[in-house]
Formats: sequence, C-alpha cells, structure tokens
Amino acid sequence: MNRYAFVISFAVLFSFVITGVLMAQEPWQTKTSTKDELQARLTALQFKVTQEEGTEPPFRNEYWDNKKAGIYVDIVSGEPLFSSLDKYDSGTGWPSFSKPLEADNIVLRDDFGFFTRRTEVRSRYADSHLGHVFDDGPLPTGKRYCMNSASLRFIPVDQLEKNGYGSYLHLFNEKAGIK
Repeated sequence: MNRYAFVISFAVLFSFVITGVLMAQEPWQTKTSTKDELQARLTALQFKVTQEEGTEPPFRNEYWDNKKAGIYVDIVSGEPLFSSLDKYDSGTGWPSFSKPLEADNIVLRDDFGFFTRRTEVRSRYADSHLGHVFDDGPLPTGKRYCMNSASLRFIPVDQLEKNGYGSYLHLFNEKAGIK
C-alpha cells in the first residue's frame, strides 16, 4: 500500500471512529443553549435557580412532596440526575435524595455564600445549579442532596420509554420484583 492510500484509509477509519463516538453520546452531552435561548425557554424561577444560583422557597415548589415513581432530570439539558427510589422526606421543604441516579452527571463545588462553606451540586453537561449536598442524610450514604424543584423535570415511570429514558425502567421493575 502506498503512502497516499494509507493516509486515505486512516482518514476514513478515523472519521468512522469519531462519528461513532459522537453518535454514542446522549443528547444532553452535545446540546448547548445560549443564555438568551434559556431565558426564552425557562420560567423566570427556573432561569434564576439554574443560571444564577438562586433558591426557590421551601414547601412551595413542585416536587418537595412528590411521591410518584420516576426519575428527575436536569430542566435545561435532560441529563438524568436522581430517582424517586432514592428520594425521601427530609423535612426541609425541598426534594431530597440520598444519592444521585447518575453520579457522573453531578459536579460538586465549594460554595462560600451565606457566610458558611457548603457543597454546591451542579449538573455536568448543562452546568445548571441544582442545590446543595449535606452530610445529614439517611444511611447507607449519609448524604442529603437537597435540590431545587425549579432545576428538575420529573419523568414518571410510565413515561420513561416515551421520553428516551427506557434504560432506567429496570430499576423500577427490580423494586417491584419484575425480572
């Protein structure tokens, strides 16, 4: 094989590999929105919470007392974040979880606001502010992921497949004893 044919063959192979990698990514890993697009798409509260590190009022938010089965995804990107299987009533008035559904979709950062050190929780791909994590949660993790409902979208179990999250159905089938 001459040098020219080798270079062409390598370029074709490389393009197939890159295309495969891009196609293997989930939609939330490739989609980006500008601040203007987000302001047009999100409510004022959703924008304030996710883009400006705001906090919604306790006990007056959409999911603090939601007891339905399903998953919670980032309101901006749709990346899966938490499961109702790990949600519990922390008494704080915000949705609280003992662990993330997808740890790789969570980023933790030091937050020195409010004259104290806390650990902020952000989504990996959209970089949305979600809330904070504390070390006063239930066993076995001891964590309380205290989230803002305004940063989340809830997908009920019966809507997982339709919304592209069918890969999480097994979690709820296992809990129900369905193989």
